[in-house]
Amino acid sequence: MLDHTRPTPKPKVIAGERDDWELVIGMEVHAQVASNSKLFSGASTRFGAEPNANVSFVDAGMPGMLPVINEYCVAQAVRTGLGLEAEIHLRSAFDRKNYFYPDLPQGYQISQLYHPIVGEGAVRVEMGDGTARTVRIERIHLEQDAGKSIHDMDPAMSFVDLNRTGVALMEIVSRPDIRGPEEAAAYVTKLRQIMRYLGTCDGNMQNGNLRADVNVSVCRPGQYERYQETQDFAHLGTRCEIKNMNSLRFIQAAIDHEARRQIALLERGESVVQETRLYDPDRGETRSMRSKEEAHDYRYFPDPDLLPLEIEQEWVDDIRAALPELPDAKKARFMAEFGLSDYDASVLTADTADAAFFEATAAEAGDGKLAANWVINDLFGRLKKDERSIDASPVTPAQLGAIIRLIRSDAISGKIAKDLFEIVYTEGGDPEAIVEARGMRQVTDTGAIETAVAEIVAANPAQVEKARANPKLAGWFVGQVMKATGGKANPKAVNEIVARKLAE
Repeated sequence: MLDHTRPTPKPKVIAGERDDWELVIGMEVHAQVASNSKLFSGASTRFGAEPNANVSFVDAGMPGMLPVINEYCVAQAVRTGLGLEAEIHLRSAFDRKNYFYPDLPQGYQISQLYHPIVGEGAVRVEMGDGTARTVRIERIHLEQDAGKSIHDMDPAMSFVDLNRTGVALMEIVSRPDIRGPEEAAAYVTKLRQIMRYLGTCDGNMQNGNLRADVNVSVCRPGQYERYQETQDFAHLGTRCEIKNMNSLRFIQAAIDHEARRQIALLERGESVVQETRLYDPDRGETRSMRSKEEAHDYRYFPDPDLLPLEIEQEWVDDIRAALPELPDAKKARFMAEFGLSDYDASVLTADTADAAFFEATAAEAGDGKLAANWVINDLFGRLKKDERSIDASPVTPAQLGAIIRLIRSDAISGKIAKDLFEIVYTEGGDPEAIVEARGMRQVTDTGAIETAVAEIVAANPAQVEKARANPKLAGWFVGQVMKATGGKANPKAVNEIVARKLAE
């Protein structure tokens, strides 16, 4: 179990003109629930539909249209909470968050302020330096998304697309436990990974299915520790919220710029104004969007059209029992079962599809470590070069496993295997049949190898004397034998025979 009460943050220290400062970051991640229909209507959630094609009367705010809760979306929120080892509230309730915006036709958003469906949890975040952090989750609540205003299609008019209106979101609110830009990106990456394993959010940031509001403040060294002791947010400094971030790179850049902006203000004797800001990637800076609203500004009140949501513990237990193996558990199993390094196991479990491909390949190959090397170095490398995902791999686990079996049986050498992989990748086919048809089988006949070595030794007496004086030069003979046999000679046998001939 994760320790939900003792985060282990390592602060990012930024040097100002006069003093050192530490960063404090909290995040509100909005994850679109993986569901075919919206939170309170049966309208489709399909991405890429024509503008305003996925809009029901409820979504459009038509008079008399009542919301009906989507049970599947509730189950997805519960599943996410369980995946984050969080408390599941058997009773929750929906509130109306009132504000006017053109892409919010109802004039309010249905959310959960006072009684969220998921309570406290935690996320273990692994950093690149081998350390790990615990970021506490304060809550996860369900809410409906707003639409989209489009301002760049006409110089004089704005357009509104309501396709996203009413789509179910999970807002995952962290404690201010994140202490640097890299940790913020790692936290979002880990959340995304867990939800993709759970199947509760596809994590597609480009489509807006995963977005983050980033709260940034700066404080003097030691102030964060005082906050931990007192739980008084005043020790953390005034925070600014950077809205709607959908890029890990931009999240890091925005945090760095915003922290330096706040430090410059404070060192000039000015105050940081609590506000909502936007990040401009072209300028590499944040800019003011609006003053930061508080809960009372939205005039929250219980939604009169929705009864409190009550779920049964037995239903929650059934969801828990059906949870898949999650990333940390899978990584630990890969290391124990296949003898993989921490790095290799991390790479292979980064995505569910990658992990499944590796496991299928290892089963076909009969050697987990060799399968990991080929999947990570050869397959992933080639897919990255061709900008392909693992789902679009031309090489199947069965084909890659067959190539590895041929290596293990000494039917082909490592060099031949590289050539065989290229043929299978570009042309397809059964690796074993290709080896037979193209005469790629490795020469293991020691008699044939000895003949080749003897001929090369006899033809190069001067090189023989040099190699006898300096054994490191024996590699020249190995290379010549491999060249003479078209790379088909067994390298181990060649090395042994060359060493023996030179010692005669």
